[in-house]
Amino acid sequence: MLQDAKNKLSKLVERAEAGEEIIITRDNKQAVRLQPVENEKAERKPGMMKGSLNLPDKFFFEPLPKEELTAWEGSNEDHS
Repeated sequence: MLQDAKNKLSKLVERAEAGEEIIITRDNKQAVRLQPVENEKAERKPGMMKGSLNLPDKFFFEPLPKEELTAWEGSNEDHS
């Protein structure tokens, strides 16, 4: 199969890129596996993380406690 793989490398690469597992043999023994390289940047898809965060609605809709709001905005006394 190694000689066949040399002759058909372009086609084998196309098949591997399409998701097929390609195993090349030498002397009737498995020698190598041809597989696509994963891109460093994963494709962003809306909703990928749906269900992975379990935050209550109050986390978004209730006002912050006064001390936390002051920590973010500073106190009115600081602006005098």
